[in-house]
Amino acid sequence: MPGRLKPLAEQIIVITGASSGIGLATARRAADAGARVVLVARNAQALDETVEQIKLKGGRAASLALDIADEDAAERIAGFCAERFGPFDTWVNDAAVAIYGKLEETSMDEHRRVFDVGYFGLVAASLHAARELKERGGAIINIGSVLSERTMIYQSVYSAMKHAVKGFTDGLRMELEADGAPVSVTLIKPNGMDTPYPEHARNKLDEPAKIPPIVYDPELVARAILFAAENRKREMTVGGAGLMISKAGNLAPGLTDRVMELLGLPIQTTEKPARKGEADNLFRPRRDGHVHSNRDGYVRRQSLALEAQMRPWAAAAILGGVAAAIYALARRRGNGETPEPALTAHQTDGSDSSAQFEAMIADENMVPERLP
Repeated sequence: MPGRLKPLAEQIIVITGASSGIGLATARRAADAGARVVLVARNAQALDETVEQIKLKGGRAASLALDIADEDAAERIAGFCAERFGPFDTWVNDAAVAIYGKLEETSMDEHRRVFDVGYFGLVAASLHAARELKERGGAIINIGSVLSERTMIYQSVYSAMKHAVKGFTDGLRMELEADGAPVSVTLIKPNGMDTPYPEHARNKLDEPAKIPPIVYDPELVARAILFAAENRKREMTVGGAGLMISKAGNLAPGLTDRVMELLGLPIQTTEKPARKGEADNLFRPRRDGHVHSNRDGYVRRQSLALEAQMRPWAAAAILGGVAAAIYALARRRGNGETPEPALTAHQTDGSDSSAQFEAMIADENMVPERLP
């Protein structure tokens, strides 16, 4: 059986796509936890600034500016990591580029570029990481998307790439398991996140692009990634809305198509332009260094679905308690007794019991941060 993964404080972690969004949030959080972190992206200035910030806080980090689509990128990253800190323990593949627009308006060069970065770069890095980790154990964490399961209209090229990432990651996991290799392979599937993704994407729509609601804080994905670096997980979805989108696409694909066809454009456009110097990083690096987007709108800071995946036993216990309370209430009603106000769906103070349930799950004092 594969051995346990190291605690974060003992790990050396490689993160691609680390100059903004999810990758940047993960690098900062990993360094705060005591890991030695190698940040990889195309924008040298943004990487250097982040490394300096990490060091000022007492963390340990180094950066390498390169394009993950380069033929020898994985070898160069691994060699750089070994020189600075030693052999890596976890490799996180987060680098990607994207396009908003119709397929018929997307050139083959643009299409290939999305796959060269988000798929072929990830494949080469994963295979190199697997070869090294077979000897000592560790984790490969690939960032997919809820769009790995369900294509979003006007993001079809990106969706197709993320479908390919899921297929590859599942195949790699099975092969390593069949070989008895001590390597954990995790696919993280974020819902729409409040990152500079729509600002960085090449946009062929008539208005500035945005992430369709419901939008979540990318710090949630960083938590999921670092959880997977310490705990063997097959797959994690960040954001309950993403789970619903996936299920809706499977259960009612035609209806889901119609809804996307009707609402796809208005929910993916805004009047607010990208920050200066950030637009369109498809073929060249642009201004970086932000975890969050500049788009207005509500951003969820919690995900009950993620908490349940990270703490399944605690979630099961709480759900069991809720089920027992419902059963007791039903019995009391059957006996003609008046139910307690505290057990109604909406509390007398106007708060929602589901929100309280989510708060219970998220209470750090209630359950341990790491599963045994």
